[in-house]
Amino acid sequence: MTEPIPAGLSRRHFLVGWWSVFGFAGLGLLLEAFHGFKIGAYLDVSNETRRLMWTLAHAHGTLLGLVHIVFGLTLVQLPRLPPAAVRLASQALVGASIFLPLGFFLGGVRFYAGDPGLGIALVPVGAVLLLAGVWQIARAVSRV
Repeated sequence: MTEPIPAGLSRRHFLVGWWSVFGFAGLGLLLEAFHGFKIGAYLDVSNETRRLMWTLAHAHGTLLGLVHIVFGLTLVQLPRLPPAAVRLASQALVGASIFLPLGFFLGGVRFYAGDPGLGIALVPVGAVLLLAGVWQIARAVSRV
């Protein structure tokens, strides 16, 4: 017999998801304010890389927040998912939610001749974690 999925895991992903949506939507509002107030450090042509990186951080962070909410709903709807797969998926999604947006954000803080800064190296790590987590979930859901 396998151990059950921890009862608080669904709630944890709801919390991570909703707070991520709140935080990254707030970042989006800040970026819109930069547009509205014509902040040169964000809008100047020489800062196009920063604008792109920070927009990607906002979009990926918000989307990953929604993925957490859907994962939390999946755990409620399908409580018989294999616990090991759920645990791995949970850890991978949390890691992806840290590394992907952070990598994009840091890539835009300091950049070189149009290329993102070293923080961009976190993005592939986050992308692999996201794919691993989604693969675990998809595989587990297929088996139930």
